[in-house]
Amino acid sequence: MRREDAPSAGWFPDPEGRNNLRYWDGLDWTEARRAPPSTAELRSYEGVMSAAAQQHYQPPVPTWEVSQPGHLAVDSQQVIEQVRQATRSEIDRAAQQFATTARSLRGDIEPLISQYTNKLVKWIRFAAIVAVVLLVGYFVFQVVAQASLFEWIGDRIDNLNDDRSGAGLTRGLFTPT
Repeated sequence: MRREDAPSAGWFPDPEGRNNLRYWDGLDWTEARRAPPSTAELRSYEGVMSAAAQQHYQPPVPTWEVSQPGHLAVDSQQVIEQVRQATRSEIDRAAQQFATTARSLRGDIEPLISQYTNKLVKWIRFAAIVAVVLLVGYFVFQVVAQASLFEWIGDRIDNLNDDRSGAGLTRGLFTPT
């Protein structure tokens, strides 16, 4: 409940249904309780009121009235209803403020799934690029290695058929002596 809507501090009928008064501190009920004012207290209050009227001073007005000497006509339901209305209005105001704040913050917050998705996509792209580079390197190596291997084998075959290097070997095997 907002402080502006709350009743001012003072003695009010006890909302728990007893025939006592309970002190409202302006924000909440305290544990202080007292009996209803006696006739002497009411007369002294009336004296204060008349003296105040002569001095143009307005003391706080109590929430109880005297119906018969020594008895109170307590309107505790009215006080309780005032407190309920103030509480309801404060709850409505707080809910509205919360909803407004939530709506404004909803646009500022990036969903977590997009953060993790973006990271996952970055890692997948990085892995794909590395894989493509390695694959291209492997193929280039294979082509160069195979070309070199075939050249080496070709050179060896050529050297075997060459007269200088393998002529004596071939003649001794296939020619009669």
